[in-house]
Amino acid sequence: MIKHDESVVVSTIKNVMPAVVSIVISKSLKDVEHEIATHVLPELPLGAPPIKIPEEDVDKRGMVRVGGGSGFLVEKNGIIVTNKHVVVDKDAEYTVIMSDGKKFPVEILARDPIDDVAIIKIPIKDAPVVKLGDSSKIELGQSVLAIGNALGIFKNTVSLGIISGLSRAIAAQPDPKEPALEMRGLIQTDAAINPGNSGGPLVNMHGEAIGINAAIVFGAQNMGFSIPINTVHRDLDDVRKFGKVRRPLLGLRYLTVDENLKDKLGLLFDYGALVVGGHNNDPVIPDSPADRAGIQLKDLILECNGEKITKEKTIQDFLEDCAVGDVLDLKVQRGKKGMSVKVTLAERR
Repeated sequence: MIKHDESVVVSTIKNVMPAVVSIVISKSLKDVEHEIATHVLPELPLGAPPIKIPEEDVDKRGMVRVGGGSGFLVEKNGIIVTNKHVVVDKDAEYTVIMSDGKKFPVEILARDPIDDVAIIKIPIKDAPVVKLGDSSKIELGQSVLAIGNALGIFKNTVSLGIISGLSRAIAAQPDPKEPALEMRGLIQTDAAINPGNSGGPLVNMHGEAIGINAAIVFGAQNMGFSIPINTVHRDLDDVRKFGKVRRPLLGLRYLTVDENLKDKLGLLFDYGALVVGGHNNDPVIPDSPADRAGIQLKDLILECNGEKITKEKTIQDFLEDCAVGDVLDLKVQRGKKGMSVKVTLAERR
């Protein structure tokens, strides 16, 4: 068992906790009842009892608390980082509750179109903040704390653990209204991540945030995942420069090739990204950078900027390190013909 210096742990918690907030999600009673009638009741068996919102759950303005999550202040002027899925509903109202109980209305500044990250703001001056670290420098086995403060129910939720894995990929569904997506480059930790600290910071023993607590694997013990904080650095820079998060778009659908797929489809190579179509989906998005560059169905993209595309480094991984306007030099195999294709990345909408 790893021994931790209790004084360091306690000191880190005391320094970070004031900057960790709860984010309350509220909707009008009318909207909640409409969602129940539209999405919940049709799924219930015949004869099921009616669903009614208790009167005590409705405030004086007719608003109902429907959920929430955690976040953490990163700038003294009220900038907060949280999970995108916490503030994904554009019809909802959001309120931040500080660790001292003070409440503030929320302004949504940006939602990352790819990663489960959102940047919001509250009207406050000289706020306590969590210092942002460098997730490229974390190491396996180093001690971390997952901290949260969700809804005032699990106030001051803290769990202690270590970094268990790096650059993990999982299939997740942050937004229940959207299809599952692959989240890559995640930090794996055995520090418990739960509804009390999802959206809060994963911090090192210097009190620096190195990740955003984001996901758990149901049925697995001691396995939580955080989004690397360098993603937040990038998104914050975009918001400062452009007023929004700008992520690059290539514009194609693909399968990453390995030895099994090569044999199954009779391909010439056991690596690369094979351009494929989906149900009612074009293999190449019309008028996208890939479309304008002439990428076609069944093209096998072997390399990006001179580096092989593999299961370990997919096209998505390459795009994580790119910006809007960057030019990619792609090595493409079309049947038995090889070619080089240059693609200028556009902004994902």
